[in-house]
Amino acid sequence: MSIFSRKGTETATTDAAQPELAALTGDYTIDPAHSALGFVARHAMVTNVKGSFQDFTGTLHLDGTDPSLSTASLDVVMDSIETGNADRDGHLKSSDFFKADEFPTMTFRSTKAESLGGDDYRITGDLTILGTTRPLTIDLEFNGAAKDPFGNERVGFEGKAEILRSEWGLTWNAALETGGVLVSDKIKLNFDISAIRNA
Repeated sequence: MSIFSRKGTETATTDAAQPELAALTGDYTIDPAHSALGFVARHAMVTNVKGSFQDFTGTLHLDGTDPSLSTASLDVVMDSIETGNADRDGHLKSSDFFKADEFPTMTFRSTKAESLGGDDYRITGDLTILGTTRPLTIDLEFNGAAKDPFGNERVGFEGKAEILRSEWGLTWNAALETGGVLVSDKIKLNFDISAIRNA
């Protein structure tokens, strides 16, 4: 796959260079303006509520020759949580959930990376929320690489993971009259990452 073309568009860029995957090796900084960190929770047992974090920083080290040597680091500002409802956002920042005043940052530090074949990868690391650190595994798809009009060399990944929020001490809930609870324990995480190669 060309590092100068998007996934699935190689035929439109046949005149572009076709370097080896090893050419991607290097250090990258996540571009928050073109990346997204999202989550989905089940609400009242009947619908999904989506949210995201608007303020985060992160770095990647990619090793195209030996993907197991790749690493990732992410820091998320909890006060930047956004679900489209100000009251709900305030509740999530409160002591019932993230205690954003006491624990302003959520972090992820990778401990293992592996290639699953093709464009699929898996990264495992330590996710810290509310001062509690537990392992998290993220399945990633490599979307390709490109040089943007400003000369930045970019790589893109999409990722998915699931957690049980109670394992990080996020246990607040409310019972429903019809049975069940207001907020699901299982939370789906979604990552859309665009990272720029460091000069």
